[in-house]
Amino acid sequence: MSEAKYIHGTQEAERRRLSTFNQLVNPSFLSFLQVDSAKSVLEVGSGLGLLTREVALRLPEAEVVGIEYSEAQLARADHGLPNLRFFQGDAHDLDFEDNYFDVVYCRWVLEHVADPLRVLQEMRRVARPDGRVFVEEVDTAAQCYDPPVPRFEKVWGQVAVLQQKLGGDSLIGRRLFRLLKVAGFTDVRLSMGTEVYWSGTPGLTVWVNNEAAIVEGCRSELVSRGLVSQAEIEEAIAELRGLCERDDATSWYYWNRAVALKPR
Repeated sequence: MSEAKYIHGTQEAERRRLSTFNQLVNPSFLSFLQVDSAKSVLEVGSGLGLLTREVALRLPEAEVVGIEYSEAQLARADHGLPNLRFFQGDAHDLDFEDNYFDVVYCRWVLEHVADPLRVLQEMRRVARPDGRVFVEEVDTAAQCYDPPVPRFEKVWGQVAVLQQKLGGDSLIGRRLFRLLKVAGFTDVRLSMGTEVYWSGTPGLTVWVNNEAAIVEGCRSELVSRGLVSQAEIEEAIAELRGLCERDDATSWYYWNRAVALKPR
């Protein structure tokens, strides 16, 4: 199977970005993730394990497992909880038995994999009958700012083009319902997780810095492929960060979310 290249990389700067960003957005995702009665939980694409660890802390009597493809990411995960385990593996071919986990979830994973449908089918296979699967994904076209930042939006659009060239899909969130239906799930329910920040709230700076760091992280690929110039990137990031110096700026975004059942 062909592989998609992870657009963000695994450098130290990327790990810092993820750590800071998780602090901002994890509470909202944990409210969406209904795991209170689960005895076994699997996170597919656990990355640095930051979210997985929070799930394990909330469910001290449950078995919580994270599977991650990148050995570099796994090396940074916190293995210090007795009910938490991490494994290296491929989301396209999960090394777990059928019908095992009460809850299986992934977040910001399907956008990066070569075959999202195959990953969802694997998640269905390892979930128990009537088990729940939770998915959160991106649609980068949903991002908007006021006042407008046209230079940044031009570069942001080219980041989406780059991700497609690398085998990913930054618009996959809008396809969750169809993908889950084709993968064999039932009772698929959709929702949105909103991220709205404005001048005077600390979240605006965190959000803006995260978007700027994403562009910085793929700067060399963007330039080497002729998608944007160094000057365009500099102007775009300066324009975006300028929002944090205003008293009338807003940032609007939503995550695409879905919860589904594995049929009996």
